[in-house]
Amino acid sequence: MNKKLGALALVGASAVVLAGCAGGGGAAAPSEAATGDLTVWLVGTDTPQTARDYLKETFEEENDGWTLTIEEKTWADVSDTYEAALSSNDAPDVVEVGNTQAIGFADKGLFLDISDMEDALGGDDLLPGLVEAGTYDDSLWAAPYYAGGRVVFYTPQIVGDTLPATLEEYVEKGAELTTATVSGIYAPGRDWYNALPYVWANGGEIAVQDGDVWDAQFGSPESVKGLEMLQDVYENATVAPVDGNERLGNIAFCAGEVGFLSTPAWAEGNLTGAWPWGDEAAGEEVSNGCPDTYAKDLGAFALPGLEEGETAPIFAGGSNVAIAFKSDAQTKAKAALEIMLSTGYQELLAEQGLVPGIISAASALPDTDSAKAQAEALANSKFTPASPNWGEVEAALIIPDALVRIAQGEDVQTVADELDTQIEDILNK
Repeated sequence: MNKKLGALALVGASAVVLAGCAGGGGAAAPSEAATGDLTVWLVGTDTPQTARDYLKETFEEENDGWTLTIEEKTWADVSDTYEAALSSNDAPDVVEVGNTQAIGFADKGLFLDISDMEDALGGDDLLPGLVEAGTYDDSLWAAPYYAGGRVVFYTPQIVGDTLPATLEEYVEKGAELTTATVSGIYAPGRDWYNALPYVWANGGEIAVQDGDVWDAQFGSPESVKGLEMLQDVYENATVAPVDGNERLGNIAFCAGEVGFLSTPAWAEGNLTGAWPWGDEAAGEEVSNGCPDTYAKDLGAFALPGLEEGETAPIFAGGSNVAIAFKSDAQTKAKAALEIMLSTGYQELLAEQGLVPGIISAASALPDTDSAKAQAEALANSKFTPASPNWGEVEAALIIPDALVRIAQGEDVQTVADELDTQIEDILNK
């Protein structure tokens, strides 16, 4: 077996599908227009322009009289505005959602049941972890799109040639590299995905289910130990904004202001300049890659675990794609979804460094240090609690808010206990 494919098959393997009663489903609209415009919502800049062009051109060639319009949304939109849009009479047709959010929308009846398409979309070739993320009440509501794992980027010009072998050494090395202007570890306070490995590596959990009740676990001794390690990073190994998120990490890295940057592996294109990043219209600085001083020797490794030779568990990120239940062109939406899960389209995602939603397209992943590190990291990945209410936890921003308090020096146990109460109030309502 190809080692890379074997690791990819494990993406999200720890996800548990919550059984329940989904409110969506039903047949396609009884009458659909002969011509029209199909609307596809994609989130952020992760989907490369080559794939967007392929989708639009292929769909319009195969569906005479139809056009396809791609609208780019933000992750804040997914949390804040998707539900209202999907509930309206002007719903988009195909939407991308985070893999932690899919079953929440399905539970509210906002997605079309696409179980009858599973074989046509790839069947056994679909990435298992993302199939699980889109499955609820034994039905498929959101198809795999792409997966991704965070790796640690570095350049020897800043960190030297000796890399940390354990998570403790990683924190210590980060502290050694930190100055008034350089973050040994780029760790802004609101970056909760990069906070989770500290909790998981120490044996902690976000929340566990006991029967019908969710028990939040940030206040457990194991989780607190991990959060205290993270607080050490905040206080001694980073000068990243306490109330910031991870979005500007690549720009800081290219400016020579970061030693270790934990970010999705596909961000290598941002750092090398192959994939410019930043929304000038939104007032963000546009990065065309790092200077050759850093880019030519760019390296990557999987975040180490507590013991040498282990990796720390990372969050198995990614996206699913779904058809809106209120789409007035469900037949055409299915045609677009089949293109998005086709080999040609998925290989374009893989070439960008995104783990494709169909396993066979993984052969198109670049043969780079970051791709190898991602495969190693994803082989030890975990998932958020498989509750239809989890999306509400994310939307409430209570985990980033708690991490900011920890970064500001508050007592970890107190903050964690209060966070557990908030999480349980949402998951158990």
